[in-house]
Amino acid sequence: MRIGVTYDLRSDYRALGYGEEETAEFDAEETIAAVCGALAELGHEPERIGGIRPLTEKLAGGARWDAVFNICEGLKGVSREAQVPALLEAYDIPYVFSDPLTLALCLDKAMTKRVLRDAGVPTAAFALIEGEADIANIALEFPLFLKPVSEGSGKGVDAHSRVTDRENLARVARDLLARFRQPVLVEEFLPGREFTVGITGTGDSASVLGIIEIVPGENYVGHGYGYENKSDWEDKLAVVPANDSEAQAAGAVALAAWRVLRCRDGGRADIRLDRDGMPRFIEVNPLAGIRPGYSDLCFIADYQKLGYRDLIGKFVESFLARHPGLR
Repeated sequence: MRIGVTYDLRSDYRALGYGEEETAEFDAEETIAAVCGALAELGHEPERIGGIRPLTEKLAGGARWDAVFNICEGLKGVSREAQVPALLEAYDIPYVFSDPLTLALCLDKAMTKRVLRDAGVPTAAFALIEGEADIANIALEFPLFLKPVSEGSGKGVDAHSRVTDRENLARVARDLLARFRQPVLVEEFLPGREFTVGITGTGDSASVLGIIEIVPGENYVGHGYGYENKSDWEDKLAVVPANDSEAQAAGAVALAAWRVLRCRDGGRADIRLDRDGMPRFIEVNPLAGIRPGYSDLCFIADYQKLGYRDLIGKFVESFLARHPGLR
């Protein structure tokens, strides 16, 4: 197959003046090279496209592909991750990974939790602060955990995210509202072990690829797997494989959430244990990072003795199962 590859290259946005945290979700050059290399090793013909603007220009100029491998995060708007797949659907070009509905839903952590709660998937009690007037109405039990409702890569999660009283709740909420200009998700804090669950496949064919535990170290920042801990993790935490009964229970919750949200082909979900040791959904990433030697999903694959080419192959196989005519 001739496969286009859509992505947002971090260096491109840094050259335009965007900051480190603003571009945290975007890809490194080595990721794009690795993806294209893996696709070529699998017998396909990869073609670099880039983000939504070069994709739009190419489509308008008549370019077409048998399929698109889409890892484009987008820059603007609450549906930014959905923009590329929506455009591809308009041109009837199939693509790897989730559709616009799922991507738009999963970017909004509060809407995601509402859907999962309705479906019976366990998640921490939560509320949403859309403006300062909502702060006084929070009726959850302290301690609480605050973060922007629609960010990835741990943005907005830091040493101040866990709050134990109303004064700090108000202070952190106002800061997040001002910095990120979006609602703030407030959750009852989950004090137990934290797991990241890798998943491949779609629907009933989806399965847990593997599970890792995030084990805080001496230099861990705050009480959550936030931006500082993710971006410079070597001296702050350990990422270790987990397969005990608690990890398996976390995997079951992650897989249930994946299916309810109709995520496709591959990604990861974050699960944390509550005070009683029960797993609770935190969030899902249907466009998970796949940077070799850096991203959690790649660590999970490594622990499963699955090489990078074969990890990409699992995503493509799941895609082809949905589009058997392309085989």
